[in-house]
Amino acid sequence: MSDTIAAVATASGVGSIAIIRVSGANSLQIAKKMTKELNFEPRVAKLSSLYNWQDDLIDKSIVIYFKAPYSFTGEDIVEFQCHGGSIIAQEILDSVVKYGARLAKPGEFTQRAFLNGKIDLTEAEAIAKMIETKSVDGAKVLARQLKGELRDFIENSRDRLISLLAHSEVMIDYSQEDIPEDLLDNLKVTLLEVKAQLENIVESSLRRKGLIEGFWLAIIGKPNVGKSSILNKMLNYERAIVSDIAGTTRDSIEEQIRIGSHLIRVADTAGIREATDVIEQLGVQRSIKWLEESDIIIAVFDASRELDSEDERVLNLIKKDVDAEVIVVLNKVDIGIDIDYNKFEGFNIVELSAKKSVEELIFEIESILNSFSKSDELMLISSRQIDSVKSALREIDSAIEPLDSSELEFFSFHINSAIKDLNEITKPYSQEELLDKMFGEFCLGK
Repeated sequence: MSDTIAAVATASGVGSIAIIRVSGANSLQIAKKMTKELNFEPRVAKLSSLYNWQDDLIDKSIVIYFKAPYSFTGEDIVEFQCHGGSIIAQEILDSVVKYGARLAKPGEFTQRAFLNGKIDLTEAEAIAKMIETKSVDGAKVLARQLKGELRDFIENSRDRLISLLAHSEVMIDYSQEDIPEDLLDNLKVTLLEVKAQLENIVESSLRRKGLIEGFWLAIIGKPNVGKSSILNKMLNYERAIVSDIAGTTRDSIEEQIRIGSHLIRVADTAGIREATDVIEQLGVQRSIKWLEESDIIIAVFDASRELDSEDERVLNLIKKDVDAEVIVVLNKVDIGIDIDYNKFEGFNIVELSAKKSVEELIFEIESILNSFSKSDELMLISSRQIDSVKSALREIDSAIEPLDSSELEFFSFHINSAIKDLNEITKPYSQEELLDKMFGEFCLGK
């Protein structure tokens, strides 16, 4: 990390301001060459003219110098805040490179912050996810992680496991000595407490991952029950073709819509029925896949008709053990009601006419989304974090039996493995190749 790196830290395109970030030992010298200024007071904004390597005026810019180690990366950093637009920003970046910097790789600023001890991996991942989050509540979760709350939780769990390991090692070394009879029982109590805490955070994280990634909502039902009409009404424009011909929607139609403070992705699926042609069969298969993967399922039925075999198939699908919230929509109530309500016992039912309004449905969806947000529980924000905790839980499960049978060498082995798994979340044993792969998913300038 001896070289100096640079990148445009703002999104490309037209804007009022663009920021070029430079980090490394030569940052201040580069700033002095470009501004022809000799003195920069750390953390004080200074209005300066910028010149390229040919001594041509580029722009008048705000220049801020952050002296190491009191910067984001822990190195000297200079930020040039110039007028927006890609041309000026690129000319400044070209000049910085001419004066000795090199272009930063994606995520390299954050990687340097991690390697210099300014942040841990939980904070680094929160920085990346903060840019991608799909809801206000997701941003709040990530802000807590930036404060180090997840790190503290993992470190607490890890310290308790280390304490268990220490007691186990002492008992192995002094196996001939008198050891309190209740010590093994106390070790198991603590182990089960740690296990319960880790299981809770995994369950909560899987249930609420849509706060970060965006929730998926699938509209399912047999053909011609009004699924596309409901989608169009939710979007306030004619996105899907609507007709009286069954099977009009032959593939999934995906759109994004904001409901309350949440950005959700909606899939209007092909009608579920025994399709006769290959294309429609593929559409039905995709509909069933959406049902299995969505966070919220809207199952639409024609309230003006009795259930037929195709309706029964949809009903059986939503009665299965799916990890999703289900809303049963009884559509076309303006025509009349001839459906058996007893068939939908236990489901949240919304009656509507999609031709008129879907406001009640949107209200129910927002209520479900808000229920995901109300919890104050911490959550894991990446598949990497979830996999690490799951791996630790498997090791803890494997440690219980040898603890019960006083086989403490095996108990210690599994507890040590669980500690290593938790270390992967905040302080991995891995090295440069793993870090390059992880931070390479960041955007430039981060």
